[in-house]
Amino acid sequence: MTQVDILAIFAHPDDVELTVGGTLLKMKSLGYRTGALDVTRGEMGTRGTVEGRAVEAAEAAKILRLDVRENLGLADGHVFVDEVSRTAIVRVLRRLKPKLVLTHQINDPHPDHDHIAQLVRESARLASMKNYDEETGGEKIAVPMVAHNVFSRLVAPSFIVDISGFLEEKMNAIRAHRSQFHDPNSAEPETRLTASNFLGELENRSRYSGSLIGVAAGEPYYVREALNIEDPVKLLTGPMNLYS
Repeated sequence: MTQVDILAIFAHPDDVELTVGGTLLKMKSLGYRTGALDVTRGEMGTRGTVEGRAVEAAEAAKILRLDVRENLGLADGHVFVDEVSRTAIVRVLRRLKPKLVLTHQINDPHPDHDHIAQLVRESARLASMKNYDEETGGEKIAVPMVAHNVFSRLVAPSFIVDISGFLEEKMNAIRAHRSQFHDPNSAEPETRLTASNFLGELENRSRYSGSLIGVAAGEPYYVREALNIEDPVKLLTGPMNLYS
């Protein structure tokens, strides 16, 4: 059984790379076991095929050095906060036992993203309840912490992860999803993602987030819970603090 320390749960096969790829790379470099759960196969995407996107996701997983990448197989464009979906995610959480889950923003304009953010929060709690989903033997786990990547809505982040040493690899993992981004030879319809400047804008976003903490690149997150800080002096005066 593969267990992970940190699990990224996102809607479509390229969402992990677009949002938290740098964090996963950094956590792997620090010795943590990392994983990704793609909730849908991206079958409603304008470009590419389900089969092709699965190949791309596997290639990107190698670049990110993930210990595990799975696809939940829920219907793209039809992800709802319902019992079937909650149970499916609870079973993954109980099997992989992550300490930290990364996911979409709440109130993201894409319905799948928004619903998954809520599903993750509910499933993280339900996974700790012995009598929920007795088919799995009632195996409960400690409630994993949930951190929402700041991507589509302007909110103040709770923290920013310094990914300065991993930005190039993050961008390579994104480019592994070649069907979804700019290709001057493609005859498929254009989307926002296929614009020639999209990946450059994405890289600039990482650099802007990094500038907020005085480093070259970063990925921002917010959490809804109060954080229990053991050593505020170390936290607030460390090398990644802009004013230290």
